[in-house]
Amino acid sequence: MTKDMTAGSPTKLILRFTIPLIFGNLFQQFYSMVDTIIVGRFLGKTALAAVGSTGAVNFLIIGFCLGLCSGFAIPVAQRFGAKNFEDMRRLIGNIVWLSIGASAVLTVLTVCFCRPILLLMSTPSDIIDGAYAYIVVIFAGIPTTFFYNILASLLRALGDSKTPVVFLVIASLINIVLDLFLILVIPMGVAGAAVATVISQLISGIACFIFIVKKFPALHIHRDDLRPRTSYMMDLLGTGIPMGLQTSITAIGSIILQTSVNTLGSMIVASVTAANKLSIFFSCAFDAMGVAMSTYGGQNIGANKPERLNPGLRAGMLIGSVYSIVALLILIFFGKTLTTLFVDSSETEIIANAYRFLITCAAFYIPLTAVNVFRLMIQGMGFSKVAVFAGVFEMVARGITGLFLVPIFGFAAACFASPLAWVLADLFLIPAYFKILKRIQDGTI
Repeated sequence: MTKDMTAGSPTKLILRFTIPLIFGNLFQQFYSMVDTIIVGRFLGKTALAAVGSTGAVNFLIIGFCLGLCSGFAIPVAQRFGAKNFEDMRRLIGNIVWLSIGASAVLTVLTVCFCRPILLLMSTPSDIIDGAYAYIVVIFAGIPTTFFYNILASLLRALGDSKTPVVFLVIASLINIVLDLFLILVIPMGVAGAAVATVISQLISGIACFIFIVKKFPALHIHRDDLRPRTSYMMDLLGTGIPMGLQTSITAIGSIILQTSVNTLGSMIVASVTAANKLSIFFSCAFDAMGVAMSTYGGQNIGANKPERLNPGLRAGMLIGSVYSIVALLILIFFGKTLTTLFVDSSETEIIANAYRFLITCAAFYIPLTAVNVFRLMIQGMGFSKVAVFAGVFEMVARGITGLFLVPIFGFAAACFASPLAWVLADLFLIPAYFKILKRIQDGTI
């Protein structure tokens, strides 16, 4: 079940590892899109805008959780690459306690401060109740987010990118059925979409847990492994917190931008919501590339094979760049048609604005490839704190756009916020990677 990425062709290894991840991410985004499609089609454009207005704060909190989970898995991948299985199991035991504590704290804080955050973001009065009804359920389900993503990250750290996908596909199909039932039959409104997402996440987590217990002995831990150890927790937090903060720092810029977009009215919010859902769907391949690079970098550093890092990075950039071109062409020709999944074809203004936003972002997918490949390679090598600064660059770009450019240039400025963020992040990440690699090769790190 495990996959050793320290020997063999980097291109083949990364491609084989990435393809199941892309498939899984597509399904994850697919059921997220289904939420939005059902909300937009059956509850209307106001409900669509309500769900969309929560995107940035959702990214802030859930993104931190996902980053924390991925960061916890990096030391595990390094110990696996070094064949130090005793240390690896002790790390997993301490991950259990850190995950329980982090999920409890984050759940309480986010549920308590959910509405004040939405008010601070200038959420339009006609959609704030719907926004709250949706996001408070998502935040209440944070423990299920940790449950699935910790287990999936551990499986991937040992090279198994396929198994989490299988369970995610099953959960996605369940989510679609629950969406229709909770929105159309009961009905629960936008809260139904959130409840469906949380239940589906719980199901995929339970499936992963059963699989590990029955079929994946490499991840089995003993009672002694569960003993809290300060040194192990510090090691885990040293990679987990920077990765979580990196996402959250990026999200702060997104919140500033979303706040500015909210001032443009619910029609523009609906346009950006539809465009973002499509853009995230197509760009989930870059997230998969990032996970692959993190695992590849972690295992090869653990095995003391830094000479394999550059070939792996080149392979990642090649795969991502080819995909970027294909995605752009698809969106150019079919972007407007895809937008009608979320709103009625009579909403010509929303469709036109969404298409404009979508194509502007897609034109910069190659810089987005570089962000994920270089950043996650750096993190996999064990330098998560360095990669955090890329998030700072993204935050600054989106923050400046939201605070100064959107009030002057309106919607046009919002379209270029993410591309500007990606380019600025690359200007930091690319030289940072080569500097770190040189120091590793010189033996100064």
